[in-house]
This record gives sequence, C-alpha cells and structure tokens, in this order.
Amino acid sequence: MSTLRAAVLQLRTLPRVIRRGDGPLRARLGPLDDRIVFVIGSPRSGTTFAGASIGSLPGFVDLGEVAALKGAIPLLAGRDADEAAETIKRILSTTRRLGLVGSLRPVEQTPETVFVASAAERAFPQARFVHMVRDGRDVVCSLLERGWLSVGRGGRDDAGHAFGAEPRFWVEPERRDEFRTATDARRAAWAWRRYVEAARSVRERVLEVRYEVMTAQPDAVGTALARFLGAPEEPLTKALGRAHAESVSRYRRELTEAQLADVEAEAGPLLRELGYATA
Repeated sequence: MSTLRAAVLQLRTLPRVIRRGDGPLRARLGPLDDRIVFVIGSPRSGTTFAGASIGSLPGFVDLGEVAALKGAIPLLAGRDADEAAETIKRILSTTRRLGLVGSLRPVEQTPETVFVASAAERAFPQARFVHMVRDGRDVVCSLLERGWLSVGRGGRDDAGHAFGAEPRFWVEPERRDEFRTATDARRAAWAWRRYVEAARSVRERVLEVRYEVMTAQPDAVGTALARFLGAPEEPLTKALGRAHAESVSRYRRELTEAQLADVEAEAGPLLRELGYATA
C-alpha cells in the first residue's frame, strides 16, 4: 500500500476516533495504553456491536474499523509476522495519537485482523482478543442482504477493497476460479468459514463469545467479558443488554433449500463442530 493511500485511509478514520474520545485532555494526550482489545470474527457476527459496547466503557475508546489497518491487511497477511507487527503497531499508534485518544484503552474491530492475529499479538503483548461467533447460516443471510460478495456488485468499501465476486486475499489460491463461479450463498458461507477458522487459531488471551448467547444471557456474557478484560461489569452488562435476538435463526425464514445446500457444502463441517448443525 502506497504511503499516500495509507495517509488518505488514516484521515478517513480520524474524525470518528476524535469524536469518540472522551475524558480530560491530560488523559487524551497521555501515554498510549497498549492493552488494546481486538474484536475479531466473521463480518456480520456482532463484531461492531461488541466493539461499540466495550468501547463505551469509562476509560475505553472504540476505534471502529481503522481504515488504514484494514487496507494494509491483504499485504500484511503474506508477510513475516515480525514485519507485519511493526506496521500494525505503527498504524494503530498513529491513529490514537492523531485521534487524541492517548491513554484511553483502545478497542479495534476490523474483522480482517483475524488473518494477521499472530502479528497483532506480537505488536501488542498485552492485547486481548474477543472472538465473536455467530451461526454461519445467519451470517450468510446478512451477507446476502448486504451484497458485498454478490455477482455484479460494484463499488468499494471504506478501505478501498472492491465488492463483488472476485476472490479476496483469504481465498485459497487453488480455489480462486471456483470462488468466482460459486453461488452468492456459497461465497458468503466461504467467507464465514475462512474468518472463523483464522480466528480460532488465536490460542492465547482470547475469549469466544457466541452471538446467540449474548442476546439471550447478556448478564452472564457481561460478567465473563468484564473479568476477561478487567473492565467494569455493570456498564458492560447494560450495554450488551441492548442486543436483540430477532436475527437469531433468521436463516429458517430466508434461505432456500438450494442456498442451505450450498452453505452445507462449503461450511457444513465447521457448523457441526461449533454445534450449529447436526449431521
């Protein structure tokens, strides 16, 4: 990624970060708190909600998806972990300095971070990872609704990555042609599988949170998450209580038999391993 493009992406993130910064000026200009919280998982799995909930706590700040980081990850995923760690640390340190959030504890929620998790761990040894897991069939519904991976979808995301059916960096090299010709439902299930597999490779300093459990038992999830992060329990539980369960099992209403068959063909083993489906 060119220096100019990196600077442009950095500028896209800063206004949002500045608005979210809170607390006295001394704290916002103080030493950086590197106990960063990375909220990871497949897109449409509740990462945005979880990141915003944690970031709303006193002493925390939700960075959202840092566009400069998101734009760099496709290249970083193929690099040496130490080299990638240096870039990740530089991007997030710059974002916080320019965003005036100094010693506030940062929460970063770019889903693609799962593919550079080992580098992120090296960049921030005190980091914590919150892995949001949601039923892949419901994720497929949401991705189909958004159309990000659909044939004929034009445009680009906030990091400049093209929408549509072209293979992303996370598609297995030997299956790139297959990805292009797959159905929209299969491509969506493909994305869910690849992100979840990558997130599950994080073995240390990680807490798995099921979206369905969070909507049904926000108190229990809030307690566990607060302990894991060393965060205040009451406001976190209150924030998580705003989650709604209307989208749980939406696949029963929205996916056709053919679409469910495509999801099963691509992600069936992982769905069953996670307890979302039976053989």
